[in-house]
Amino acid sequence: MAPLDIPEVVIDRLPVYYRLLSRIRAEGETVVSSHELGEALGVTPAQIRKDLSYFGRFGKQGRGYSVDRLHEELRLILGLHRSWNLVLVGMGRLGQAIASYRGFDAEGMQIVAAFDADSTIVGTNVGRIVVRDSAQLERDLKDLTVDIGVVAVPAEHAQEVIERLVKAGIKAILNYAPVAIQAPPGVEIRQVDPVLQLQSMTYHLTRNARART
Repeated sequence: MAPLDIPEVVIDRLPVYYRLLSRIRAEGETVVSSHELGEALGVTPAQIRKDLSYFGRFGKQGRGYSVDRLHEELRLILGLHRSWNLVLVGMGRLGQAIASYRGFDAEGMQIVAAFDADSTIVGTNVGRIVVRDSAQLERDLKDLTVDIGVVAVPAEHAQEVIERLVKAGIKAILNYAPVAIQAPPGVEIRQVDPVLQLQSMTYHLTRNARART
């Protein structure tokens, strides 16, 4: 089955499976069943099997999955066998927190450059990164190998920044700005908006409270 035929929700679950397998592998387990995976993730065993079947046959009925093999297969499917270079635009409090996060390195992802429009921030160091002037974004990106753009600018500037990144040839962008973004076909956009997630939670809290009364 071609990658475009795989439901996006399945692709979104793969990193969750990979993270769980990494933990199980570190604990020394060699075999895991779809039931055990599902129980740990709150997913049915049938859903686990269906998701993995999009990418091949990784286990035998009644015998479970080899933890090492499935972990390696997912590592390859997710492209985690190579390193990925990130560029970060927006070095306010959120951007500095992102730049300081060490979890990227562990997964083969590294921020190779960071940009901001604030002259008081440009030229300062955040960890090992020297903040560059966002006015020079396109020029500097010509000299860098960048796979993914990370946008942490105020909402009113996000669309413009993303358009500049796209023009510079970046095809995958993670956007932290709380605004809907327009991007041309062929550009992968992922939105990180904790307020939306919290509002979903308040819906459930409100619904449950009404049910109790």
